[in-house]
Amino acid sequence: MEHLPVEVIGNILSHLGAARDVVVASITCRKWREAFTKHLHFLSFNSNDWSVYRDLATSRLEILITQTIFQTSGLRGLSILMDDADEFTASTVITWLMYTRDSLKRLSYIVRTRPNVNILDICGRHKLEMLVLGHNMITGVEPNYQRFSCLTSLSLSYVSISALDLNLLLTACPKIESLSLVNPEIAMSDAQVTVELSSPTLKKVYVEAISLDKFILEADSLQDLHLKDCALELFELIGKGALKHFKIDDVSVIHLDIGETLENLEVIDVCNFTIIWSKFYHLISRSSNLRVLRLWDVVFDDEDEIVDLETIAICFPNLSRLSLSYDLKDGVVHYGLERSYQLRNVVVLEVGWAVVNDLFCLWVEELLRRCPSLKRLIIHGSVSDTKTCEDCKMLANFTSSIIRLMRQYMRIDVHFEFE
Repeated sequence: MEHLPVEVIGNILSHLGAARDVVVASITCRKWREAFTKHLHFLSFNSNDWSVYRDLATSRLEILITQTIFQTSGLRGLSILMDDADEFTASTVITWLMYTRDSLKRLSYIVRTRPNVNILDICGRHKLEMLVLGHNMITGVEPNYQRFSCLTSLSLSYVSISALDLNLLLTACPKIESLSLVNPEIAMSDAQVTVELSSPTLKKVYVEAISLDKFILEADSLQDLHLKDCALELFELIGKGALKHFKIDDVSVIHLDIGETLENLEVIDVCNFTIIWSKFYHLISRSSNLRVLRLWDVVFDDEDEIVDLETIAICFPNLSRLSLSYDLKDGVVHYGLERSYQLRNVVVLEVGWAVVNDLFCLWVEELLRRCPSLKRLIIHGSVSDTKTCEDCKMLANFTSSIIRLMRQYMRIDVHFEFE
């Protein structure tokens, strides 16, 4: 170890990340101390890394962070995540940012401060490539002054910002590729809560815990879109058909439009969602290159509606992974299993149930017959801790049926996942 160049030691310390571990390692010898002060690239202060952080008074914690940061030079990455701490004083936080901003490329700052710190003013026009902000307020964005010419990734969690400032912030980031919005507080100027965002460079968007009347996203290069735990009246994506991955999880939306050109769409993942099959199919039917389709814990708006597996087999010939979990009603005929069709390219089949019954086993058996290339079967289920005699009998019949099925399909790798 004594023959390692000091720059290499700096890289080793940078991979440790956690400030406490870095400081402890740096006292090994003089050479490691030099690496810490001159060649450290990344430093992280996280209340989950060391329980002592939670026990320290806020003033003492500020001193500790200040002393550690000021011993370094040329930091490229700084992460300060102190969800459990009381509010930090703004002057101290500004000192940290002013000291590091010239070399900083990655900043994660999830700390409550008093008063609010305008990080855009401090870090704009510098080399920042990734910015993660939490518990912050953003107002009066000036794209020409607060410009982030190198920023490619922006994440805002529990941040208060107006719809106008949010769009202006994207304008101030001409190279942005990834945007994450988690439970933002959107300040609106009128009664209708509408957000309109536009960026020609965005490739990935994640939105969680947001409630809006209208959300319009114009992103010609968007490839990955994930909506989670949102309540929207209208969501509209305006683009040029670059979308490859689309996921919605526990979303309430009245009108959903992800564009007319969907030839590049490869993955659709729908979870905890109420669908009208005819409308949903019309939405995805143009995805001729679809390879992964996941409909998990979906509920049909009309109880007589079904997932038309025959239509899926015909319209998505390249489908290689199919995941299905929804309420099976009496009568196998309702699930399109009475017609002859095959999912020829499906190699992974994932199925789940809410209630164990004979119909589920029959459904799985019919699906297996229609997947001649299947290599892997994953079965999800939940078993209640409290069971009646009838429950035990049903579970025993289910187990026997599955064992019989597996003997028929020895070539398939089967996995069970129970809750």
